[in-house]
Amino acid sequence: MAAASLLETLRSAVGAANVLTEGDLTAWELDWRKRWRGRALAVVRPGSTAEVAAVVRACAATGTAIVPQGGNTGLVGGGVPDASGTQVLLSLQRMNRVRAIDEANLTLTADAGCVLQATQEAALARGLLLPLSLAAEGSCTLGGNLATNAGGTQVLRWGNARELCLGLEVVTAAGQVWDGLSGLRKDNTGYDLRDLMIGSEGTLGIITAATLKLAPLPAATTTALAACADLAQCVSLLKLARARLGAGLTGFEVMGRHALDLVARHFPALPQPLPGAPWTVLLEQSDTEGLARARERFEALLGAALELSVIGDAVVAESLAQSQALWQLRESIPLAQAEEGLNVKHDISLPVSAIPEFVASTDALLRRRFPGVQLVNFGHLGDGNLHYNVQAPAGSDGQRFLDDNERRINTLVFDALVPYGGSFSAEHGIGTLKRDELAARKSPVALQMMRAVKAALDPLNLLNPGRVL
Repeated sequence: MAAASLLETLRSAVGAANVLTEGDLTAWELDWRKRWRGRALAVVRPGSTAEVAAVVRACAATGTAIVPQGGNTGLVGGGVPDASGTQVLLSLQRMNRVRAIDEANLTLTADAGCVLQATQEAALARGLLLPLSLAAEGSCTLGGNLATNAGGTQVLRWGNARELCLGLEVVTAAGQVWDGLSGLRKDNTGYDLRDLMIGSEGTLGIITAATLKLAPLPAATTTALAACADLAQCVSLLKLARARLGAGLTGFEVMGRHALDLVARHFPALPQPLPGAPWTVLLEQSDTEGLARARERFEALLGAALELSVIGDAVVAESLAQSQALWQLRESIPLAQAEEGLNVKHDISLPVSAIPEFVASTDALLRRRFPGVQLVNFGHLGDGNLHYNVQAPAGSDGQRFLDDNERRINTLVFDALVPYGGSFSAEHGIGTLKRDELAARKSPVALQMMRAVKAALDPLNLLNPGRVL
């Protein structure tokens, strides 16, 4: 009876057409990796901040848990309901309006349900750049990007989502609205509630809008691939690129041989202009001085790298289409992995200087413990973030390998990070997947502080319960 009454209240708040209880709800109840499938009491789709607040108040009055969801592109099981059929799935996808662009202040304010790519295009239409960029940008949303403090391919130059956010609008666990949509770059008026909400994965409040930093469009962008014999050479190339290009270096990605082999196998139409190498680096430079000067500087960098034997070969994109094709190689790796089969995914970070030693020693340890295992390594070397993935031996049952070995592989990899001061979660978040690891590996003092914050802001534990903590 209580559930029926709640559903009627929700229909009154957002319209009956936006409270879904029947039919195929897979788009909301199944996560992107198809590892977690839940069952919602209802999928509720508010169209405004006021409607979000009304939904939260109704759920709070009945003690009903809420799972906020943006584009459902998360990788750690943090945005789908559990299997109880008692949780409300709050989808923010109808809230997709760019509210304002302030060209003089270089800011954009948009609803949390705005797809990242659409928001980038809104900025581009004004001749401005929204620097947040990641492979899922065609479907992920701003609210989800901020709730997980997304990283992506330009963190080296612009920082994570946190560094690009100036203000937030948030609905609290009590259904109140905090309007913190400031476009100020300096505002020291008490605790930084914005930073508290960013990265909290919907457990402290529901982000409904954000004000983000913009930047002038670069006059020219140049992209290149370079082949390296090992990760130590990749790190040497990074040091050289930083010295030669400074802030102009906006992207520095590494791709292991097996990662690119998977792309070649599953997407054979994508050209790979360099012969296979143990490691391939994708570099990007954004310049304010025009294309000719940018290419001159870029080619001088690669020439110096060749002379110093830091790289074995290189190719520079001659056009925008070629540049996009190079990036497509990098962005197709997760898709190729999915085509190949299940794998144990790791989103780790270390000091850049420690990455060659970590990878060499951990690769060797994994191969000894799990003979025939395939290592699909790639990621954002420029900011120390690797997607260090472990695939079943060729020809074996991927699901069985995962079931039998995932926990042991995770323990091995995460333990290997400890001597280097690394992190087992760099940009994907904690969600359900890594909740127990956080409890086991985070310091007791840090966990105590986190639990105190959660208890203060969500005393009934109704916002995304069972996630993070």
